[in-house]
Amino acid sequence: MEIIWIAVAYVLGLGASYFGLPPLVGYLIGGFVLGGWGISGGPVIHTITELGVLLLLFGIGLKLDLKSLLQWEVLGIGATHLIALGIGFTLLFLTAKIAQSPALFLSLGLAFSSTVFAAKVLEEKGELGAFHGRLAIGILILQDLVAVGMLVAAENGALSLWTPIFLLCTPLLRLPLKQALTWSGHSELLLLYGLLVALGGAHTFQALGLGTELGALVAGMLLADHSRSEELSKTLWGLKEAFLVGFFLQIGLEGLPNLQDSKWLLPLIIFLPLKAVLYFFLGTLFGLRARTAFLTSLALFSYSEFLLIAAAVGAKNGILPSTWLPSLALLVTISFIIAAPLSRASHTLFAYFERWLVRFERQVPHPDEEPQNVGQAKWLIVGMGRTGTAAYDLLTQRHQRALGLDSDLVIVRQHLEEKRRVVYGDAEDPNLLEKISVNSLVGVILGMPDLEAKLRLSKDLRQNGFQGMLAAMSFYPEEDAKLYENGINLIFHPFNEAGERLAERALAEANSITLKPLPLNPMEKAPIRPPP
Repeated sequence: MEIIWIAVAYVLGLGASYFGLPPLVGYLIGGFVLGGWGISGGPVIHTITELGVLLLLFGIGLKLDLKSLLQWEVLGIGATHLIALGIGFTLLFLTAKIAQSPALFLSLGLAFSSTVFAAKVLEEKGELGAFHGRLAIGILILQDLVAVGMLVAAENGALSLWTPIFLLCTPLLRLPLKQALTWSGHSELLLLYGLLVALGGAHTFQALGLGTELGALVAGMLLADHSRSEELSKTLWGLKEAFLVGFFLQIGLEGLPNLQDSKWLLPLIIFLPLKAVLYFFLGTLFGLRARTAFLTSLALFSYSEFLLIAAAVGAKNGILPSTWLPSLALLVTISFIIAAPLSRASHTLFAYFERWLVRFERQVPHPDEEPQNVGQAKWLIVGMGRTGTAAYDLLTQRHQRALGLDSDLVIVRQHLEEKRRVVYGDAEDPNLLEKISVNSLVGVILGMPDLEAKLRLSKDLRQNGFQGMLAAMSFYPEEDAKLYENGINLIFHPFNEAGERLAERALAEANSITLKPLPLNPMEKAPIRPPP
């Protein structure tokens, strides 16, 4: 049975990719196809789904900085949006003669945005660490905390007596967990360690009445500032991606509602853009630039999987009629299908609507303000990850004036602490090159991994008259032609050229070594040479 839903997911995911949509849209449709054929996922797909969601949230936790969660923008936008939509939906349902308890329960659920969807899309675009990515994830975590409270209330259960004690002691786990991560090496033990911590955190929080999702997230956050957290995230990446297919399939397997039960579908779909509009205006109200507010609102442009989880718990406990479940499953699916292409094209859409959107910006200092010039720098390195940092250090060692640019404020702060000249800036911001003059630069090195970002920035640089050296990484041969067409002068293939560089250095070192004569074997009267 498993081979059937894997095959359907692959074929429809491939079809979605062919039309420029994320594969997850194909997985969602595949779930409805399987449900129409009468095929159920069974316990296998349920287990895979649970593991996928937990690994995703654990991965988010690995990338989170606690300071970013306590930002005024996160708390202000997240709480205001949740309250405003909760009140609005509640009044709508009460007007439609729905009882108070189910109306309130549904309203809070509909106010949530999808953590799984937003994290997946942001990760695919390499924007989890960007300012708007961290803002979106911070708002989603705030919503997840409210969702956990809803689930506890729906179950009519109380938190364990040990819960407050454990929460107070949670920071004490950081040191032993970090030490164990250091001991785990770089092979299969690292993978097992990640699974152990993610599932251990999930089940511990479940036992305390706090929910598995929150437990996996907190477990990741405890390791977020470890030097090998990124390596752990990459090790778990493939496993998480495969398991998340089950999550999207299972939404569709909930089945289609009948005509009578689907009467709320159209009104709730119409209200979906209002969620994004409210996010945008709240963002500008709290001092964000229009671009950041717009990108954040599109990342949160969906209904949440927590709506389905909460609805199932509510139906089980008599708070909500069970007839709502298929309608809500279809609603969440439709919201994903609408949000996927919008999120994928978010930068292009902002460029198109920019002249109207910037009118809503407040004339205040923006926390996401970008640089106005490059100073006396001769080289600009865009993307200060490992590659960008290595390029920056080599240039400065050779007495070249370099400036780093990164869209992750946490990374910017880390580099500033290490005395590097690095400023905040988003390479996909169409206004970036209008704010800074690049004509004084000798060259620009594009160190970010995302192909679309490299193509867009290189094209913009050439259109703005930049004539200097433009270098970038290429991970796949099929990317080379696109990069050259957009003005790249030099392409570096990290996987191939790392070996070539190693061989060059080995030859250089070998030529500089004076070889000593080997001792003779007294029996054979010939040099004793090491085995090949």
